[in-house]
Amino acid sequence: MTELEQLRHLLAPIREQLLNHRLYERLRSVEAMQVFMQHHVFAVWDFMSLLKSLQRKLTSLDLPWYPSPNRNACRLINEITLGEESDDDGQGGFASHFEMYLSAMDQCEADTSTIESVMASLQAGSSREIAFSAASVPASVQEFVETTFNIVEDCDVCAVAAAFTFGREDPLPDVFEEVVSAVNAGSAVCLDRFEYYLKRHIELDGDQHRDMAQQLVQELCGHDASRWEAAHIAAVQSLNARLHLWDAIADQIDSSVSVPFLEGLS
Repeated sequence: MTELEQLRHLLAPIREQLLNHRLYERLRSVEAMQVFMQHHVFAVWDFMSLLKSLQRKLTSLDLPWYPSPNRNACRLINEITLGEESDDDGQGGFASHFEMYLSAMDQCEADTSTIESVMASLQAGSSREIAFSAASVPASVQEFVETTFNIVEDCDVCAVAAAFTFGREDPLPDVFEEVVSAVNAGSAVCLDRFEYYLKRHIELDGDQHRDMAQQLVQELCGHDASRWEAAHIAAVQSLNARLHLWDAIADQIDSSVSVPFLEGLS
């Protein structure tokens, strides 16, 4: 068994919990879907910081330019970035998956003001703590994002790659299959932009990005036991953070949503 296979084996129980989470069966109303999207959009957003952190570490972004010392890793992360940051938006143009998600939220009439307020504050120079506090971001979301940025800011490239791969690219195609099933349960509702976003992720991540990301971890960790240990720790942290976020969203839906089935939007 290779180091990569060993790590996947160790992560399998947590991954299984994620795929069988109680959240999915609750996504059966417009209100529930809105709650989900208003929380989950932060995971879509901070995913890009994982991605760009890897691109910074593995490609040459300095001036004057110098070749990357790891050509294989450079190619893999640039290939993934192309799809995540400038994908076919399904409407004749190109957009990042985050922008596609915001468009889907608009169609679902989910509130985007919180994520937009946070981004505006950060761009104006505020710290994450101040930006999140000013926008009244739920504690569960703040904890999820802080887990991501703690890994990014620790600067261990193997840890970042593992969080990116096993916390995002590896489980998300299967996770999003569950969400697509929930969306399809409400055929009266026009959520085609959200369904496109989900299916695009399933297609790209399942067919291409998941394998590329795993190759990237293998490339970076090699046969160094300490690097694989760092990867394991970061992957577990990322998956547990996702489970806690899913718990919080399910709890929020249980406490605030009363409509049991999807109904049409006006």
